[in-house]
Amino acid sequence: MKIRFTVAVILLLSVFHTCQSFGQKSGKSKTTDAKNKTLIVFFDGLRPDYITDSLMPNLYRFKKTASQVKHHHSVFPTVTRVNAASYSTGSYPARHGILGNTVYLPQVYPGKTIGTTHAELNKIASSISGPLLTSISLGEILQRAGEKMMVFSSGTTGQAFLQNPKISGGAIINPDLILPESFKNQVIAELGPVTEQPYGDQNRHKWITDALLRYGLVPKGPLVSTVWFSDPDGAAHSHGIGSKEAVEALRFVDAQFGRILTHLKTKGLLSKYNIIISTDHGFVTHAGKLNLTNFLIDEGLKISNESDDVVVAEGAVYVKDHNEESIKKIVAALHKQDWVGAVFTRSKNKNDLTGVIDGTLSFETIHYDHPRAGDILVSVNWNNEKNDKGYAGTDYATGVAGHGGSSPYEINIALMARGPDFKENYITTSPTSNVDIAPTILSIYNLPVPPEMDGRSVIELLKKTKNSGQLQKKEIIETEVNYDWGTYKLSIERSVLGNHRYINHTIVERRRTN
Repeated sequence: MKIRFTVAVILLLSVFHTCQSFGQKSGKSKTTDAKNKTLIVFFDGLRPDYITDSLMPNLYRFKKTASQVKHHHSVFPTVTRVNAASYSTGSYPARHGILGNTVYLPQVYPGKTIGTTHAELNKIASSISGPLLTSISLGEILQRAGEKMMVFSSGTTGQAFLQNPKISGGAIINPDLILPESFKNQVIAELGPVTEQPYGDQNRHKWITDALLRYGLVPKGPLVSTVWFSDPDGAAHSHGIGSKEAVEALRFVDAQFGRILTHLKTKGLLSKYNIIISTDHGFVTHAGKLNLTNFLIDEGLKISNESDDVVVAEGAVYVKDHNEESIKKIVAALHKQDWVGAVFTRSKNKNDLTGVIDGTLSFETIHYDHPRAGDILVSVNWNNEKNDKGYAGTDYATGVAGHGGSSPYEINIALMARGPDFKENYITTSPTSNVDIAPTILSIYNLPVPPEMDGRSVIELLKKTKNSGQLQKKEIIETEVNYDWGTYKLSIERSVLGNHRYINHTIVERRRTN
């Protein structure tokens, strides 16, 4: 086994700012004058190439005058709950502890995985020692400053909840979850319940937009509001990228965004709102035929679907008693399979780049080293092939289309912002991530960025700051291992800005000798 570490300077001058603490005022008195408010808009599963005049005319026009980040990143694993928690806490999974849409905590359900709906998250929280989220959230910080954050979401209850899990003086409004409970009767009385017929998810998108306009975007509304549309993710999962259903979903959620802009303009509020646009992850077409659990059973590395000797939670593999020999055998079997991409394991020593098993990289390289993590993390392999609608990016997961992997098509996402505190039509190529959204909002309001937040304030986008130059670099970390069948080689590319490291993608090569 060998490892190679390469660093290359790719940009002579890029903008960098280390998260700084501003003067904090005591008690629960207001630390802001609340002159300008902030709205965060997430379109779940939004690929940058969806933002065209024909598919999303409102967002396309918004982009033309917005500040844009050309090198924005989803947090890996590129799934919704990980990224909801990452943006809301300004921290990576290694710090906040939400490791997937499906997780495994043996103290909750021995031998079985558990989902992450609100009810399931409550079950987890009541069964573990310590907090569910092991890092502070934006909503909590705003509450301490005497401000409020409201969440509006048409997606799952877990995604909505993780955006502001302490509620923090604000509220969560989702078709299936309204918190605090004391607010529920009022919302249902004034908006009515959401019906599935005749338009299903479109009804949900319209309903949460109605709620945002009624309770969020009003003169005495919260300092920060966030609206999360669960499309185009849902339609693309079921019907594929570029399908008629996915295109219809894109146009519908874009129309809701148009309603939001019209409302703000009509009410004379457009000049008083900062609007930040992003998503949780990109999307790829699936072309796989075998899932991880079935493979391990077929190889004799897991007894059965129900057995607890090895438990699979999405790409995470938990081996009973952390048996080193079993872990080695599983990794060796995975390395041989063309459909398997990057494989990660825990490191032997803190901050090691290599994993404890030859040919793997460490959890530290991907900001994943949390006590709740499994023994192995697997990402399926990917390529640049296009689907029948001309969208590039294919992986070997099963199903129609989705996300979760370490391809650039899932990691590369859009970030743009417009409003009174942002520069107009400004473009930066400095790397950013969803963990940088919360620190940036705190910087707008001169609130301290807690040291436990991993993200940085993207102050190069803000009018009140002047640019300072620092080198941006790319680094490539490689490892390989030899087997009797040939060689498995794994590389990960990261962008580096000061102390901040952003995962761009992984690449796997196999050289077969027999």
